[in-house]
Amino acid sequence: MLTLTQALYDQIVAHAREDHPDEACGVVSGPAGSGRPERFIPMLNAARSPTFYEFDSQDLLKLYREMDDRDEEPVIIYHSHTATEARPSRTDIGYANEPGAHYVLVSTADTDGLGDFQFRSFRILDGEVTEEEVRVVEAY
Repeated sequence: MLTLTQALYDQIVAHAREDHPDEACGVVSGPAGSGRPERFIPMLNAARSPTFYEFDSQDLLKLYREMDDRDEEPVIIYHSHTATEARPSRTDIGYANEPGAHYVLVSTADTDGLGDFQFRSFRILDGEVTEEEVRVVEAY
């Protein structure tokens, strides 16, 4: 299960809406080994595409160095889908290289008739995708 604060949830959704019609992407880091998402880090989609996202390699290197210096790790890796449901694509699964991370997808398309976005979390390990419950809390 992914547990995150309402503030982090709102920041991820706002980023997805702001970057629409392009896919948004980013990371939420937390203290190494804690599994607790704390620091919201929106990233630039270097692909600038409505159907694909890509972290800029220099930005990603800088981020990983910064997280290392702060004794943090990526707890959530998120991106948005702009025209499809919030479910990992084959490309998303192939790029999932953080076995401990929660992969959050936000759809900015109304694919289920329940509103203009879906917020879902998945674990992706060795190509296997497992959806998990998302719990939003006011504070930890």
